Amino acid sequence: MKQPEIKSKLPHVGTTIFTVMSALAAEYKALNLSQGFPNFPASPELIALVNEYMKKGFNQYAPMTGVKELREEIAKKTFELYKINYHPDTEITVTSGGTEALFAAISAVVRPGDEAIVFEPAYDSYVPAIELNGGIPVYITLTPPEYKINWQEVKNKISEKTKLIIINTPHNPTGSVLNVSDLQQLADIVNDTDIFLLGDEVYEHIIFDGIPHCSLMTHPVLQERSFVCGSFGKTFHVTGWKVGYCQAPKNLTAEFRKVHQFLTFATFTPVQYALAEFLKKPEHYINLPAFYEAKRNKFLDAVKNSRFSFIPSNGSYFQNLSYSTITDENDYDLAIRLTKEIGVASIPVSVFYHQKNDYKILRFCFAKDDETLEKAGRQLSKL
Repeated sequence: MKQPEIKSKLPHVGTTIFTVMSALAAEYKALNLSQGFPNFPASPELIALVNEYMKKGFNQYAPMTGVKELREEIAKKTFELYKINYHPDTEITVTSGGTEALFAAISAVVRPGDEAIVFEPAYDSYVPAIELNGGIPVYITLTPPEYKINWQEVKNKISEKTKLIIINTPHNPTGSVLNVSDLQQLADIVNDTDIFLLGDEVYEHIIFDGIPHCSLMTHPVLQERSFVCGSFGKTFHVTGWKVGYCQAPKNLTAEFRKVHQFLTFATFTPVQYALAEFLKKPEHYINLPAFYEAKRNKFLDAVKNSRFSFIPSNGSYFQNLSYSTITDENDYDLAIRLTKEIGVASIPVSVFYHQKNDYKILRFCFAKDDETLEKAGRQLSKL
């Protein structure tokens, strides 16, 4: 009997490095500073609110666009922070995590043969989403130590097929951030074109040293063509709840929702109501930069006597450490060895490049309790 064979739409995609390293960390009982999730609890107040709304019976499907109260609070937060108005009914959509929002936005605009510009090292969901929609990723490689975008190179890569540019700020995995000059140079490139923008801004509240978050929405030329995606999982230490959102002009949102409704349709109902109430207290996100800056500093202090070198992260909850003066091992092999022998799991940054560029850098997540960060520093200093 002949069995049908699936011709893979993603022939080069395997198990993600995050799954691999987390499994290895568990096997060797290593400190898991690889996958980006906190190991400390979420706010008891937020947990209690979810429980309260469950008990009140808010357990059925939410509206496809998201609970109205939550969309309204997102709109208020956005205006208070950036003085930008998005209409909660027609321009804000609640999604099942930031990654779903990214996929829906890419699917809304990318068609077979379209080109999408990706800055690498890049979060690993961008390119598969482009390819599943028949698009062609066009790579622009950012290099250490600063990972600055060369906007002339971007301009040179624009073609008549360019449909989308994906921007990630604060940036995972490098911790770099865009500034006002970057936004203006991007605006000069896309103005009077049919190019759309996707802003992956899930770490908008995790930014350090007094640096402002320069969202795509804050520049009028960029705002009118941008899908801007956020994540409550990152902001409130609840990555497992998978609640994100997308803000975009009305015409873009209409197409975004056509995809979203057939991806997940709706997102976890009681959590949406709880988040809506939790957002009424701005201190829950206003104080986040200081909280994570202290975590970053704790980790850097813990590794300062090690042989690693570093430039402090400007944003996200990741810190890159260079080992170029320690060993010539490729970063993947070293990440495996550190997990097994030193007891600290990290992510080799080469996996975020399509050609696996190895700059001898490992990424560590510092969204951990202080005891874990201090212990990790002691163990890494053994190398």
